[in-house]
Amino acid sequence: MRSRLFVVFFLSLKIVMAQTYYKDVAPIVIQKCAPCHRPGEAAPFNLLEYEDVAKRATFIKKVVQDRVMPPWKADNTYVHFANDRSLSDEEINTIAAWVDKKMPKGRGKDEAELFKQTSYHRLPDLTLVAKDTFVQKGDNKERFSIFKIPFEIANGEPIEAIEFISDNKKVVHHANYEFHEVIDSQVDIFGKPSYMDLNQPGADGFRRFKSKSMAYYGGWVPGAGFEYYPSGIGWEIPKRGVLLLTVHYAPSAKDETSVSGVNLFFSKKAIDRKVKVISFGSGGIGEREITPYFFAIKPNQVSTYKLTLSNPGEDFSIMSIWPHMHYIGKSFKAFIVTSEQDTIPLVNIPNWDFRWQELYKFKKFVKVPKGSKIHMECEYDNTADNPFNPFHPPQTIYSYGNMQSTQEMMTMMMIFLPYKDGDEKADVYSP
Repeated sequence: MRSRLFVVFFLSLKIVMAQTYYKDVAPIVIQKCAPCHRPGEAAPFNLLEYEDVAKRATFIKKVVQDRVMPPWKADNTYVHFANDRSLSDEEINTIAAWVDKKMPKGRGKDEAELFKQTSYHRLPDLTLVAKDTFVQKGDNKERFSIFKIPFEIANGEPIEAIEFISDNKKVVHHANYEFHEVIDSQVDIFGKPSYMDLNQPGADGFRRFKSKSMAYYGGWVPGAGFEYYPSGIGWEIPKRGVLLLTVHYAPSAKDETSVSGVNLFFSKKAIDRKVKVISFGSGGIGEREITPYFFAIKPNQVSTYKLTLSNPGEDFSIMSIWPHMHYIGKSFKAFIVTSEQDTIPLVNIPNWDFRWQELYKFKKFVKVPKGSKIHMECEYDNTADNPFNPFHPPQTIYSYGNMQSTQEMMTMMMIFLPYKDGDEKADVYSP
């Protein structure tokens, strides 16, 4: 007992006596805070340099001790994900002790230059950016736009990570990207137009670039970071093709500009297992099976909607999931029930917040056996007590194909691949 007390006392003494910014605090801030607190992101200020952190030290101490920041909405007692952004007790105590010691700087180098370009740990190998600067007018109307971004590279490249980028994410409701190979050299991928307004007639003019088999499909939502894959797993960008980047711009009260694109990081190792993406719920598989049917959320009440889908095919392994709802979302829960009636938890978000969404990455593959059923259970608060309700007074909210933010969604995207023996015991993402 004495030895244990001594160890606890020693660790506490070490935290109090050895605290400096570069040695102890910077690693926490760079990993957990800087991905949002950097140029172009939605956070109101940067946390990339010592001076950025030191001048807000008292405020930072309070919000981390209150566990307001960094925001992390998933219930860690249900599933503890590899990309957990929340702080441990030790990390919170480290920051608090540093503040109490008057923020000693120590020796080191700030990460400002790298984080101006990416939140990944290295610079991108290829950056694809829209030619057009989009102007979101300050008329409180949302807009959908699609940008055609052509590319030609020497060889097809295996991708280990992809990151949506924008110089102004505050105006982006969400973004989706499609990579299409264009083999026919007679097809001019560089010609005009390079941008289309999806709210205008004839906005499907980029259909001719869409291949029957996309190289990859993914997206970004507020709060999410980059998407990355373990060694030997991922997808390959072709030598020649187009990136079709669809951006949904949120309503704005003043004119805003935005330039968007993606950063791509090549893998040194060839892809042995190609990832796949599937979407469940509204706008995806099982849309018509959401109960109660029809997916119309009545006003002045909290409603629960459910979806159950079977896996009639082969076993597969889940790497990550992306739950998605809009402003009246209240809670989101997903789980699997096997044919043997075993329950496999996927995600539980008891207090949904549209501003902080995430692509949740599992520490180990989640095996979904043939014959299993995937369950989604979502609550919606369509009352006047919900401060995010877009309608005052509340009114019936629907889900249509154009997915306006004043409508609702009940969606879960899944990144997966065919099952391989031993997957359920294998590490997927390093925390």
